[in-house]
Amino acid sequence: MGTPLDGTLRVFGGRSHPELTAAVCAALEVRPGEIESFKFPNDNTFVRIGENVRERDVFVIQTPCPPVDERLMELLIILDALRRASARRITAVLPYFPYARSDKKDEGRIPITARLVADLLQTAGASRVLTLDLHAPQIQGFFSIPVDNLSASGLVVRHLRALSLPDPVVVAPDAGRAAMCRDYARRLGIGLALIDKERQRSEVRIHNLIGDVGGKSAMLLEDELDTAGSLQKATEYLLARGAARVVCGAVHAPLNGPGVQRLRALPLGAVVVTDSFPVPPSKRVERMHVVSVAPLLAEAIRRIHEGRSVSALFGAGPDA
Repeated sequence: MGTPLDGTLRVFGGRSHPELTAAVCAALEVRPGEIESFKFPNDNTFVRIGENVRERDVFVIQTPCPPVDERLMELLIILDALRRASARRITAVLPYFPYARSDKKDEGRIPITARLVADLLQTAGASRVLTLDLHAPQIQGFFSIPVDNLSASGLVVRHLRALSLPDPVVVAPDAGRAAMCRDYARRLGIGLALIDKERQRSEVRIHNLIGDVGGKSAMLLEDELDTAGSLQKATEYLLARGAARVVCGAVHAPLNGPGVQRLRALPLGAVVVTDSFPVPPSKRVERMHVVSVAPLLAEAIRRIHEGRSVSALFGAGPDA
């Protein structure tokens, strides 16, 4: 625990992930802020802040899990309510950034929805954004306010290392994750392999494997497990190339559509994810380990509130 916080800090949570809000507040030794949120019969969302926030430093935790648009709209309304209640600073804490995959215009007549979300957050009243493992780090450039993009990958890798896998090798699922995986392989003192794949809309094609996985424990590091289609193909490919076993680590686990079914069917030695998304019992498969991001978010909130550097948390790798 850090030093006691002053009385100007307030932490509120939307309805998406109350367990994470409670865990963050417990780590900070503060109580969750009083907030009322419900829907009118006409399906409009109503929010009322239940305590004084004038000149307070306020943090709002909301994971845009399904229904995503409803969770996002609730967050925007909370931000607006806090701004109109004269909060001094409002930080939107999004363990998962919604629409992060829509970060560029790579074909005609489509939106850049991640930029739209950035504009909406700022218009609603956010003074700052705290998030985890953006799918595309350049999304930070969509904002004109500070954005802290922390990585929880180090928590996942440390848990995988604790499994004491024989002859491990870090496997990057694509070129976009290569730099991060290379860093973890270097810190752990083990080898690195890279899957050469391409995605065309929802179809994934694997062309090649750079590196050796023969007889090794392949530690496949994904950023997100959604439908688990990419994980399924990568796991099958690695086993076909001689890997003795495959374990998977991912920060975000929305596990939508056939994701849970595919995870149950895959011969994975372990699956390590975080609670950036709620992981109810119905989505927990055998050999799944859920690591909490609450201590990481709490420490970031503490540092932001106290005006201390957050950069020390950016590179929190397996040895941190």
